Amino acid sequence: MKLSEEQVEIVRKYVEDHQLKLRTLSDDIIDHLCCVLESELGNGKSFEQVFSDAITELAPHGIIDLQSKTYYLLNSKRIIVMKKLTYLMGFLGSIALTVGATFKLLHLPGANQLFMMGYLIFLLIFVPLLAYDRFKVPIASSISDRWKIILGVVSSVILGLAGIFKVMHLQGSHLLLMSGIIIFAMGFLPFLFFAMYKKSVS
Repeated sequence: MKLSEEQVEIVRKYVEDHQLKLRTLSDDIIDHLCCVLESELGNGKSFEQVFSDAITELAPHGIIDLQSKTYYLLNSKRIIVMKKLTYLMGFLGSIALTVGATFKLLHLPGANQLFMMGYLIFLLIFVPLLAYDRFKVPIASSISDRWKIILGVVSSVILGLAGIFKVMHLQGSHLLLMSGIIIFAMGFLPFLFFAMYKKSVS
C-alpha cells in the first residue's frame, strides 16, 4: 500500500525532530520506515500502530541511540585506538602518582619527580583525552553535557596545577587554587546537577 504525502511527511517530521547529525542516516531511516509502512499497511492495523511498531523494531532504544551506534561502527578503529591510548595514559599516570606518594611518605629519592610525572600525565594527557572521548563520541550530547565536560576538565587541570605549584613551592598556587575552585563550584557543579535533574525527570 503506497503512503500518502501526508503520511510520508509525518515520518519525515518524526525523524527530523530528533535533529540527527548524520544526515545520510536520517535519510536512510526515513526510507526504511516508509518501506516498512508500505509493506505492513493494509493488514488491519492503523498507520499509527504500524508506525510505532516499525520504530520499535528499528530502534528499540531510540533513534539517538541508533545514531550513536552507527557513528561508533563508522569510526570504530579510531575510537578503539583513542580509548586504548586514553586508558594507558590514565594507568601510567595513576601508577606514577601512587609510587611517587609512597616514595614521599618513605622519604625515598625520586619521589618529587615521580609525583610530578604522574600529575602531568594524569592531568595534561589523560584528563583531556578522556574529555575528548566523552565530548566527541556521544555526538548527540546536549549543550549542557558538553559544557559540563569542558568546565570539569578546566577546573581539574587548574586544581592539579595548583597542587603541583604547591608541592614545588612556586608562586601563584593560591591564585590557581581559587580559580579552580570557582570554576568547579560555579561552572561545573550547576551543569552537573542540571544534567542529573534532567535525567531524573525524563
